[in-house]
Amino acid sequence: MGSKKRNIESIEVVEEQLAAPSNEIVSNNKSKKKMKKEKGKGEELAAGVASPSANLNSAKPMERRKKRKELDKVRRRAVSENEESKPKLKEVESSNLASSSSGGLPEFHIGVFKDLASANSSVREAAVEKMVIELQEVQKAFDGLENKDFVDGGLKLEAEKDDGLNECAPSLRYAVRRLIRGVSSSREFARQGFALGLTLLVSTIPSIKVDSLLKLIVDVLEITSSMKGQEAKDCLLGRLFAYGALARSGRLAEEWMSDRNTPYIKEFTSHITSLAVKKRYLQEPAVSVILELIEKLPQEALLNHVLEAPGLKEWFAGAAEAGNPDALLLALKIHDKVSVDNAVFGNLLPSPFCPNKFFAADHLSSLATCLKESTFCQPRVHSVWPVLVNILLPHTLLQAEDAVSVTSSLKKHKKSRKSSSSEEEIAKNLQNFVEVIIEGSLLLSSHDRKHLAFDVLLLLLPRLRASFVPIVLSYKFVQCLMDILSTKDSWLFKVAQYFLKELSDWVNHDDVKRVAIIVALQKHSNGKFDSITRTKTIKDLMADFRTESGCTLFIQSLQNMFVDESQSSEEPSDQSQTTDDNSEIGSIEDKDSLGIVGNSDFLKTWIIESLPSILKYLKLDLEAKFGIQKEILKFLAVQGVFTASLGTEVTSFELQEKFRWPKVATSSALCRMCIEQLQLLLANAQKGEGPRALSNGLEPNDLGSYFMRFLSTLQNIPSISIFRPLEDEEENVLKKVQATETSLAREERSCGLNSASNRLHALRYLLIQLLLQVLLRPRELSEAALDLVICCRKAFPVPDLLDSSGEDDTDDASPAVMDVLVETFLQLLPQSSAPLRAAIEQVFKYFCDDVTDAGLIRMLKVLKKTVKPARHQLSEDDEDEDDDDDDEEDFLHIEEEDIDEAETGETGESEEQTDDSEAVTVVEEVDKESSEASDDSDGGVDDDTMFRMDKHLAHMVQQKNQAGSETAQYQLVQFKLRVLSLLEIYLHENPGKPQVILVYSNLARALVSPHTAESSEQLGQRIWGILQKKIFKAKDYPKDEKVQFSTLETSLQKSLKLASKPIKKKKLANKKQSASWNRQKMIASLAQSSTFWLLKIIDARNFPEPELQRVFDFFRGVLEGYFDSKKSQIKTELLKEIFRRRPWIAHNLFGFLLEKCASSKSEFRRVEALELVTEILKLAGPADGSGQEALKKTLKPHLSKLSHLIEVLVTNKAEKQSRRAEVRKFCSKIFQTISTLNLNKSFLKSLEPNAQALCESQFGDQFLNLKK
Repeated sequence: MGSKKRNIESIEVVEEQLAAPSNEIVSNNKSKKKMKKEKGKGEELAAGVASPSANLNSAKPMERRKKRKELDKVRRRAVSENEESKPKLKEVESSNLASSSSGGLPEFHIGVFKDLASANSSVREAAVEKMVIELQEVQKAFDGLENKDFVDGGLKLEAEKDDGLNECAPSLRYAVRRLIRGVSSSREFARQGFALGLTLLVSTIPSIKVDSLLKLIVDVLEITSSMKGQEAKDCLLGRLFAYGALARSGRLAEEWMSDRNTPYIKEFTSHITSLAVKKRYLQEPAVSVILELIEKLPQEALLNHVLEAPGLKEWFAGAAEAGNPDALLLALKIHDKVSVDNAVFGNLLPSPFCPNKFFAADHLSSLATCLKESTFCQPRVHSVWPVLVNILLPHTLLQAEDAVSVTSSLKKHKKSRKSSSSEEEIAKNLQNFVEVIIEGSLLLSSHDRKHLAFDVLLLLLPRLRASFVPIVLSYKFVQCLMDILSTKDSWLFKVAQYFLKELSDWVNHDDVKRVAIIVALQKHSNGKFDSITRTKTIKDLMADFRTESGCTLFIQSLQNMFVDESQSSEEPSDQSQTTDDNSEIGSIEDKDSLGIVGNSDFLKTWIIESLPSILKYLKLDLEAKFGIQKEILKFLAVQGVFTASLGTEVTSFELQEKFRWPKVATSSALCRMCIEQLQLLLANAQKGEGPRALSNGLEPNDLGSYFMRFLSTLQNIPSISIFRPLEDEEENVLKKVQATETSLAREERSCGLNSASNRLHALRYLLIQLLLQVLLRPRELSEAALDLVICCRKAFPVPDLLDSSGEDDTDDASPAVMDVLVETFLQLLPQSSAPLRAAIEQVFKYFCDDVTDAGLIRMLKVLKKTVKPARHQLSEDDEDEDDDDDDEEDFLHIEEEDIDEAETGETGESEEQTDDSEAVTVVEEVDKESSEASDDSDGGVDDDTMFRMDKHLAHMVQQKNQAGSETAQYQLVQFKLRVLSLLEIYLHENPGKPQVILVYSNLARALVSPHTAESSEQLGQRIWGILQKKIFKAKDYPKDEKVQFSTLETSLQKSLKLASKPIKKKKLANKKQSASWNRQKMIASLAQSSTFWLLKIIDARNFPEPELQRVFDFFRGVLEGYFDSKKSQIKTELLKEIFRRRPWIAHNLFGFLLEKCASSKSEFRRVEALELVTEILKLAGPADGSGQEALKKTLKPHLSKLSHLIEVLVTNKAEKQSRRAEVRKFCSKIFQTISTLNLNKSFLKSLEPNAQALCESQFGDQFLNLKK
């Protein structure tokens, strides 16, 4: 039998080779080419043998033996192949002959078989159609023959007499056998093409009997013991494809219709079942073939034939234990079609069948092995899973539930809508499915089965309701998801990423589903999903809220999760090590300092922080946004400020709301966090609020007023109290603050929309922020709060405010309101939160017009504060007592040795220190006006008030050595930065006031102070930014008559000295060297900008000539230092720019400049100063046209000095070529200008004869033209 099989296959190979075109490359052609190649190689070797014997004799004996062996192999192979090919070719020739001359039958072209294996589906289909049409004609002609024996007996081809196809034409018999053999071929697309041909052929030609076909399939594709693995596999697959073709042809259904007792359906089913039992890889396709069959059979045939097939019952019985998902799929499909319980299904289906019993925990446990084994077909999902999903989540019930999900979810404080029995059953079934199959079987197994779990959940998503999300996104699944995403090298990392993407896409614009996903992920990760997975999943989901209803639902869900303890995850943290290692990312990592270390507190922390962040991306109208703000405010106020004394629920009849608290008391750290978020909410509301309503009613978007009313309402409920006990003093302060805010709100509504209402509004929000800050910091801010209440009473003397204070301060000696307000601000700033600072800045913005000089100086003195004064630094009193005369002495006395470790303060970075101490002395003292103001700046403020303002400094010194606390230096820098913000506001609102000069002088001194460089680079950059943007580049500047010339004079003198100060280079580390150099450039830029700005003010004031003469004297001193001292480093570019901007200075200094230039001992400075002379002549006017008179008027009085300068230049010839070129260029320009202005005679008269001779020798015709 084995030889018979090989002979048949050999014939098929030869036929296919003959039928294939020359340009088609197939495996058999490759074999043939290889054979030819070997033949050619043998011929070459044979030729080598026939060549002269010298070739062999010349080779070595070993090589000769190898060549002889190779020649023998080639000869034997060629002989054997020739012998085998002869009978095959004879048979092929006879078959071809039969196809062309078969006793008058139509011709059948066997060449169509080659196209059945084509990779192009259209080619395969065309070949099948052609084959079927030809064979139909052949069979029709064959049926019409009278003597069929002659055709059948003479031309049998290779068909057997007992194949059962006696009624078929020889060509048809050959085609059937050929097609059956073809479906076992492993060639690409051969099985598809031959199976399609067999399907159509069997379905269209009834002469092919079913019983004969079943027998022929077994006979042709018989598996013998001598077959190797691949051969046996091809035969098994061939049988499967042949049976599939028979099932698709519909012949079995036709057989049943003609004979209800036909045995072929049972036989067919038995054959398929036996195939499924043989090999695992045949299991799923075998079931697919049976499913093809049952789709065409009626219910009766299924019950009496398919289910009664031999071997099927045993196969179903062992499926659960063996783990056979295909048997489960077949059972479900058959039951779905017949809807009758049958014992043949065994334990696969419950009896009677219903979804509740099928998805019961016990039954699912028995099916777990079957479902786990379905991973063999990955990455494709097994067909059983969609069937299970369809039973688990009926599609018809989903749409009705989702239609009312939003409405039912938004109902407040009412019992949830009762679910129908079907919904409850679906939820229970889904719960069992997730717990037993997903969590209990797949997630606890291999990576492939975890992958399958993600795929199954993706199948559930399109049918999943929002209410079922918590069931699917369970604790164990979320933990598995986080573990995978926390490690990028994980094998399932991309799978988890894809799942998150699909989950986000599934949400789309459905806020109900969005809320369910966010709550599920955060609840099971203790609020750390993004930080552990290093993604932005939660952040992106929260950023996509677009509707008020969605935001309200989200807020309610977070509130319920915060209050209801059962909502927190009760699963044991068996992966605590993983989550703890990855949780220290993001905002959560800093919470340990607040004492929030418990898992539940992590989740509550996220809830508290997330509520206000909803508003960040929300784009709604003001009214809708205000509604969201109110909901958030109520939650933060209830959970942070108050606590229930009795029980966990309190109903307010006034507000008609029920408020709940957690059963376990909220920690003080969480309460503080709620209050901090409440402050941020109010600050953002104040910043982003739109135009306020008219004065006839309360503003609908005034969140501050709503909060105060809400606070007052809850305070009046006896069973509610503040979250911490209050002392009598604190309680009194809170009452006064509340009463003051209420009065200011009433006054604001009566004022209308004007500047006064803006002041009242800002004060109200400051009071609200201070009230919350008092709750956060016991006994620290009570005094500042009372001072602010007093300021409010004095600024707006409303009767009810006077009554509420209970005091009567009519002392005329009391300080001004703004002085007290500034002192209060300075008390609050060091220990204030960001929202409180924003409120302070807002109040200061509206009140800064009334700031007195004393208050301004108190703010500026903060910039001088140091934690540890340097040893050489003067005391503050000494600074106030210094004269202007000490400037020069201090400036010249300071040496480099003074910049010592004493300058380093608390930083310990002495190497970074440059010689900024010299710069300090340049701008150290304030101008005369500042000195006079500072002498009695403390007037009106007693020692106690000053001590209160400086109390924070003592607190810093006490804490600076504590481990883990911020350094005192850092706190002081932060305090200075906050004061600078107030000064920036003042400069922005009052750019033209004389006090701007006072602020400028103090900021400049602070900028060049060594302590600024030591403490913080940020501080220096901040000061420099304010000086540039708010002073030097401001559109307005002080032009008032109150600006004293003495103030400008002193400041200008110091700026010029700072510009002339030499820069000492020190060898430091690269980073410190760069920082030091940048600081030196910043100070140089400060000196230049200060000079320009001060001269602009002096020019605008139109001071009389005697006062301007002092300005000229300053510049003469600068020029003297430039020419006479090497220490002066003033740049000629600076002087040229001053001359361009202020020509009146250039004209006055022209003669002095010529004198100093001629008498300079430095050749470099003399040549460099020639540019200044040229610049002044340009400014005087052009040498031609209307400017001649002005230039002549400038030049004529100084001809003698100019001629003397020319004499010095030509007499003391420069050494360097570049300098000689500069001199020549300058002299040529002067000669040309003198000639143009007709001043030749006067110039030559003042020029000495020796100088004239030198000019003639050096300049030639350029000078001789003056004598003509």
